[in-house]
Amino acid sequence: MKKLFFLTLITGFMLTAFNVSAQKKERPSPPDTVRATTSKGVDITIAYSQPGIKGRTLGKEIATYGKEWRTGANEQTAITFSKDVTIEGNKVPAGKYSIWSIPGEKEWVIIINKNTTNWGTDHDVAADLCRFTVKTQKAPKFAERMKFSIAKSGKVSFVWGDAMVAFDVK
Repeated sequence: MKKLFFLTLITGFMLTAFNVSAQKKERPSPPDTVRATTSKGVDITIAYSQPGIKGRTLGKEIATYGKEWRTGANEQTAITFSKDVTIEGNKVPAGKYSIWSIPGEKEWVIIINKNTTNWGTDHDVAADLCRFTVKTQKAPKFAERMKFSIAKSGKVSFVWGDAMVAFDVK
């Protein structure tokens, strides 16, 4: 009986130690969340993982120009609106959506998708709510990790490498 008790105790300690060490492991693309309330009272939240450039060329070795991309790393990038909005002329009901894109040197196609449960590489095209094209801008400064921001005006943007992509939420 003592052997069984000690074996159970040791197994419990090992599982606890493994669980604690697994939780402390750092992800290669760290998660981030940005939140803001626009001047029109819309709460916008974006939850994403920040991929790094890591010496690669944007558009060639990572986020390849002309090819669909998850607009982030790991899980799908999620954007949530507290009220109905219009994004670049497209009506989007309040709710949670995923963001996909097709990068380009001079413009990006942004895709708002109703599916938020697939893994980041599984785009459910049938669930696309809207697509719109925005011009690519030069980032104010080089950004090793992708970074989203939300302005009070409702402009949502992200910088990554030398590129900045932005769209208006009204």
